[in-house]
Amino acid sequence: MSLKKVHDDQPKDFKFSKENLEKAEEILKIYPKTNKQSAVMPFLYLAQRQNNNWIPLAAMKYIANYLSMPYISVYEVATFYTMYNLAPVGKHFVQVCTTTPCLIRGADKIVKLCKEKISPKENEVSQKSNCSWMEVECLGACVSAPMIQINNDYYEDLDEKSMEKILDSIIKDKPLRPGSYRGRKNSAPEKNNSVNGENHA
Repeated sequence: MSLKKVHDDQPKDFKFSKENLEKAEEILKIYPKTNKQSAVMPFLYLAQRQNNNWIPLAAMKYIANYLSMPYISVYEVATFYTMYNLAPVGKHFVQVCTTTPCLIRGADKIVKLCKEKISPKENEVSQKSNCSWMEVECLGACVSAPMIQINNDYYEDLDEKSMEKILDSIIKDKPLRPGSYRGRKNSAPEKNNSVNGENHA
């Protein structure tokens, strides 16, 4: 897994759009007025979604001022969590979970395919396909290992064949459906597609 690095080419300014300002105010209502700094994580997420899925330094400074907290504190949160991107990513951004459950079920082969089809290096946007990829820590879907996240969607119960099809689809800008690729329903056992006693295969 590569270290997170701040992008060299940074925009000078950032501010929330009108829509995100409204969302920000709604988020602040969740927290006590004396602890509005607690909203830093959802604010960073708003900024990332607004800025083509990455967070510039100007956005961190804007959020720090908005929440009346030190800029370095916002920076520390943004650099700690892998879900925050500090540099531009591809239109189709593939995050490969390589924590133990995924790794022992073949995540290393998925990483190999990403290197072959997207880019040999993590966090490098392919000029040919406008895709990028990186290894991440647990995405919370261990029961469906190995799995990946593409933008906001989970692709689960993968193998080399299904992963290759998924990568080919995003390279063509025609992504396949998310979800389980073994026909699993929710967290049901792999060879049992029944939910509440009913068969949904």
